[in-house]
Amino acid sequence: MSRNFELMQQLGKEQALLETSARAESFVPEPITPAMGPKIGDVELDELLKVVQRAFLLPGKDAPRTVVFTGLESRNGCSWICARTAEVLASQVTGSVCLLDANLRHPGLHEQFGVKNHYGLADALRQTEPIRTFVTPLSRPNLWLVSSGSSSETCYEYVGSDRMWHRVAELRAEFDYVLVDSEAMNMSSDGTMLGAKADGVVVVLKANSSRRQPARQALQDLRAAGVRVLGAVLNQRTFPIPEAIYKKL
Repeated sequence: MSRNFELMQQLGKEQALLETSARAESFVPEPITPAMGPKIGDVELDELLKVVQRAFLLPGKDAPRTVVFTGLESRNGCSWICARTAEVLASQVTGSVCLLDANLRHPGLHEQFGVKNHYGLADALRQTEPIRTFVTPLSRPNLWLVSSGSSSETCYEYVGSDRMWHRVAELRAEFDYVLVDSEAMNMSSDGTMLGAKADGVVVVLKANSSRRQPARQALQDLRAAGVRVLGAVLNQRTFPIPEAIYKKL
């Protein structure tokens, strides 16, 4: 197993941890549109396949179907990881996959696919129409998105509400897999609240930024809330990190 897993292993992680060398910067110059496939190289694709296999395609009836992605800190590429994981998952299964942008303060999933964000989760939380009303089809026939929606910044208090759980339950009933993009843990407790109702959480770390103590505290907070931590993704890594540097983190 790569040395890049050791930071989280030293924090007491029981499950196998996830890693990817995918870099969000590679998507900045040109937005992804529904007609385009994921612009990732062979190495990045291989790592994202590992994320999919270890977070979703586990054997047994208890394999996760609804998974929350949350960053340790903001602007660490969590939305990119969530979007690319959904694309790879949709390419590996015949079932339906839906992305949910629950980062109502700083939404970004719609930008990952180059679609509009005028009708989505915030609207669903204020209205009563079926959840399918707020779903946008994406590049693959089995891939869908519920964006954050219009005026989403006024609805962030609904994240922990019964109305939110009702909408998530609707998505679980409509789709085989639901991937939820949540606000970073250093900004709010949304990831913890959502993770407690989901099948698990994947924590996104940023190379050369995330540090041991905040990561340890994040895991403790998640476990204290009864959240199943499926793994951690090390994002934006450009080269292997030597053991001597890890010991200083």
